[in-house]
Amino acid sequence: MTRHQKKRTELSIRIFQLIIILLGLVIMGRLFQLQILDYETYEPLSRENALRQQSINPARGLIYDRNGQLLVDNKPIYSITITPSAYDPDKMPLLADLLDVPDAEVRQRVREARDYSWYRTSRLFTEIDFKTFSVIQENIWQLPGIGHQIESKRHYPVDSLQASHILGYLREVSKEEYLEQQHYHLGDKTGKTGLENEYESQLRGEYGTEYVVVNAMGQNLGSYQDGAIDEAPQKGSDLHTTLDTGLQLLAEDLMKGKRGGLVALNPQTGGILSMVSAPQYDIRRLSGRIDSDYWQKINTDPDNPLFSRALSSKQPPGSTFKPLMGLMGLELGIINPNTTIYNPGYYSRGRRYNDLADPGQYNIGKAIQESSNTFFFWLMDKIVHNYSIDYWNELASSFGLGRPTNVDLPNETIGILPDSTYLNNLLGEGTWGIGDQLSLGVGQGFLAASPLQMANVTAQIANGGYALRPHLVHSIRQNDGTVRYTDIDTTKIGWVNSQNIEVIKNGMRRVVTTGSGRYYANLDSVEVAGKTGTAQNPHGEDHGWFVCFAPVDNPRIAVAVLLENSGYGSISAAPIASLLVEKYITGEINRSQVYDYVKDLEPKTEDNPDE
Repeated sequence: MTRHQKKRTELSIRIFQLIIILLGLVIMGRLFQLQILDYETYEPLSRENALRQQSINPARGLIYDRNGQLLVDNKPIYSITITPSAYDPDKMPLLADLLDVPDAEVRQRVREARDYSWYRTSRLFTEIDFKTFSVIQENIWQLPGIGHQIESKRHYPVDSLQASHILGYLREVSKEEYLEQQHYHLGDKTGKTGLENEYESQLRGEYGTEYVVVNAMGQNLGSYQDGAIDEAPQKGSDLHTTLDTGLQLLAEDLMKGKRGGLVALNPQTGGILSMVSAPQYDIRRLSGRIDSDYWQKINTDPDNPLFSRALSSKQPPGSTFKPLMGLMGLELGIINPNTTIYNPGYYSRGRRYNDLADPGQYNIGKAIQESSNTFFFWLMDKIVHNYSIDYWNELASSFGLGRPTNVDLPNETIGILPDSTYLNNLLGEGTWGIGDQLSLGVGQGFLAASPLQMANVTAQIANGGYALRPHLVHSIRQNDGTVRYTDIDTTKIGWVNSQNIEVIKNGMRRVVTTGSGRYYANLDSVEVAGKTGTAQNPHGEDHGWFVCFAPVDNPRIAVAVLLENSGYGSISAAPIASLLVEKYITGEINRSQVYDYVKDLEPKTEDNPDE
C-alpha cells in the first residue's frame, strides 16, 4: 500500500469514527432530552402503553362535637376523569350522549382540563349518578383517555342539625388556586367558609397514586405488580370541637323565623358550646354538586342567610356594655360600691340625656339592676374628663372589644371601639366633644360589637377577669393517631381586681332576680346573672340584647343573644338565653310556656310594626 493510500485510509477511518461519535452524541442528547428534559411529557405516554397512573383521593377529615358525636363525615360519589393527551376528540359526541349533557359543555370541560395539564389526569364531571357511571364503564373501551374516580362529598349524620355558619361548605377550587398550589388537582374541592375553610390544610389529606394495567382499548386489567409501587393516600385529620350538639339543636330551633345571632361559651376555657346566625342556609344543599337555583336564592335573599350575624354583625351593645363600664369606674377609683348618684330622670351636660329608670339615688349595683343611663352618662363623663377616651378604649379593648378575638373561624368583625384617632378621622379634628363620648358609656353612639365579642366579655366577667380566646376546635387527631390540643391558656387581665368583679357580678345577679331580666331569665333550678340591652336602630325597630352567665358561683356557660328588630331585650333575647342556660345546666327544659313564647315571637318589621 502506497503512502498516499495509507493516509487516505486513515482519513476515512477518522471520518467514520467522527461520524460514529457524532451519532452517539446525537443519540445521547436525544435520550437526555427524552429522559430528563421532556420526562414529564413522555413518561406518562410510555406508561399509557401498558400502565395507567391514577390519583387516589384522600378521605377528608371528620368533625365531631365535644361528646364525640359525629357531625360531618363523607359519602361516596362518582367522578369521570380525563387524560387529555390520550383523549380522542372524535369521541366527543359519544361521551356527551353517554353523560346526557350538551356537546358544548363537554367541549368546555375538556378545554379546561387541557389548560390545566395535557398529561395529568383531572376530573371531567363529578357527582354523576350510578346509572350514568355504569354506562360509561361499559363503553370505556370506546373512550381512550377517559377514566373514573370514586370520591366523596360531605355528609351530615345529625338529621336536623344545620350549624351552617360553623361547619361551612366546600366549593371547587378556582383555576388560580390549583395553579398556585400544587396539592390541588382540577376539580378538587376546598373549604370556603367555617371550619372547612379555617382548617382546610388539616382536613384535606394527601393524594395517593395507583398504577393499573390496561389493554390497548384502555380497559382495566388489574393492579400493576400487586400494588408494589402504589402510594396510599393520607386521610385528613379529624377535628374534635367544643360544640354541644343538644344545645346547638335547641339554639337553632329557638332562632327559626328570626334575625340575629347568639353565642354560648364555656367561661373557663373559651370553648364555643353553640353559635347560631339566623337565618341560616341549608348546608346539605351546598354539599357536592351545587344547586344553582338554591345558590341564587340565598345570594339574593334580603335577609342574607350567608352572612354570619353571630360572628360578623356590628351592632351597638346597648346596656349590655354597662357591666364593663361599671368595672372600669371601680378600677379607676371614680366610684366604689357605695357611691351614689341622684337620677332626676335625665343627665344634663349641655342638653338633657334621658333616662328610663325611675328617679332616685343609684349606686353601681342598683344602676346595673335598673339600667340607669344617668349613672353611666355621669361615669363616662368622669372617665373622659379625668383620663381620656383613649384610656377608656385601652381598658375596654383588653376585654376583646374593637379587635379580633382570634376565633378559629374566618371573617369575624373587629367591631368599633372609638378612640381619639377614630373620632378625628370620622368627625374631624377639634369638631367632636363630650356629647359624642357620653353615649358610649351606655353602649350606644359609635360603639359596635358582635354577639361573639359580647359573649366573650360576659365570659371574662364571669370567670373573674381572665382573658379568653373563643374557639371551636379543642383537638386535632392526625392520620397517625397523634393528637394536637388547642392552647386554652388564660391570662389575667392586668387591671382587673377580683373584688370589683364580684360587685359587678352581684349587680348582674340583681338584674335577673329583681330587675328587667326577672320575667324570663330567673330560674328556680340555677342562679343566673345577666344584663338586658336595647340597641337603638335608626332604620327600624330597635334590636334586643341579653347577656348572662350561670351558675353565678361557678360559671359553666356564658351566653350573648342579639335579636334584630325585636324591641326590648328583656322580652325578646332574654327568654332565648335563659332556655339555653336551663338546657345546658339541667339537661332539660321545664318551662314549656317560655319555649312556646319564644317559638311564637317574631321580629317587628315594617310589615308588622304593631305585632
